[in-house]
Amino acid sequence: MSLRERDDEIVDAELVDDRELALVEAPAHRLLVDHHTVLYPGQELPTTANAPAYTKRDLYVGDEAAAALQDTGPMRAFKDWCMQQGRVPVPCTTATYTEYSRHLMARSLKVSTIKNYMSQIRTAMPPGKKPDTSLYLRLLKNYRKNNKRALRVRRAFPITLPYLIPMMEKAEEDGRPVGWRDAAMLAFGYRFLGRSVEDADLEIEDLTFIAGGILVWLPEDKTHDEEQNLVLLDRADIQLVPRLTRWLDYMANQGITSGPVFRHVLKSGKVATAETRAKTATVRGLHLRAQTVNDRVKHWFGAAGLVTDGRHVSSQGVRAGAATDLAQAGATDEELERAGRWRPGSNVPRTVYVRPAQAERNDPFTRVPIHLGVEDSFDPRPGN
Repeated sequence: MSLRERDDEIVDAELVDDRELALVEAPAHRLLVDHHTVLYPGQELPTTANAPAYTKRDLYVGDEAAAALQDTGPMRAFKDWCMQQGRVPVPCTTATYTEYSRHLMARSLKVSTIKNYMSQIRTAMPPGKKPDTSLYLRLLKNYRKNNKRALRVRRAFPITLPYLIPMMEKAEEDGRPVGWRDAAMLAFGYRFLGRSVEDADLEIEDLTFIAGGILVWLPEDKTHDEEQNLVLLDRADIQLVPRLTRWLDYMANQGITSGPVFRHVLKSGKVATAETRAKTATVRGLHLRAQTVNDRVKHWFGAAGLVTDGRHVSSQGVRAGAATDLAQAGATDEELERAGRWRPGSNVPRTVYVRPAQAERNDPFTRVPIHLGVEDSFDPRPGN
């Protein structure tokens, strides 16, 4: 080819600048990578070409999942407050988050309650859009300093054996299945020293009847991540084995041999199953809510005609009652800690149960003779 021919060839070619060349050579599909991408040797860079093709089916959750994900408790209250204040609840700004904490403090709530509510609200925010907590924590520090009563923990009335036994007997009085369930639940809660949610989470597969008691498999609890196998020996007064056996047999006669031990009882006397609960699905499914356990304890306490010393009645009182009975019987801090599965080194067994029991037994005023000159009757009215 002559030089003339080569020149003609160049003149006739299509010329492009660098930017146009880059566009021509660019890949047809966009890369799908960021700083979290991890590839194994031999893998190609992911692009939009091999991205999954989503349809509407991939974007919707079912009725049960939707019911389980509904806002409850603190988050629902936060959204209601935001609506009243004309603020955006999700994702909320740091200012809204901080102002809501001040709103809770203005209600004189306990510090532990405020911390719990604010934590749940922050957790509910979308990833990467969670509010900053520094200002809220500054407010909480001042609140803690200036409101000592907000730190006070109001303990539930301890439902000791003299209270527990009449409650179980009252529950069984008219022979209804719901009473059998509740009597078994009260007996189990006392002997297990269980928290309400632990009692409600119990499943039939977790129980093994052994000589003189029950072996309970506990996958985890509030203070222990590892599984535990707990032996609960029965007592002649609480009759845990007979009461629990009666309830389990009643469910077995309806074909229920697995799943939650303590579940809803319908008005017909039938025990709730997946089919009967499908239309009223809750976050807990077939498991009772902790609040339901709490309500049943209050119900039978009142039905038995019992009164307290002013402290409130709750399901926590069953756990507190067992711990109180143990402490008054001379149980040590360590024994209580193991029985109630408190966090190792927790001061609750010692300060809440053991020390008060010891103080009651060793009250020095019991050694002071009663003054015999005092009149038997006493009129408390002023001036008398």
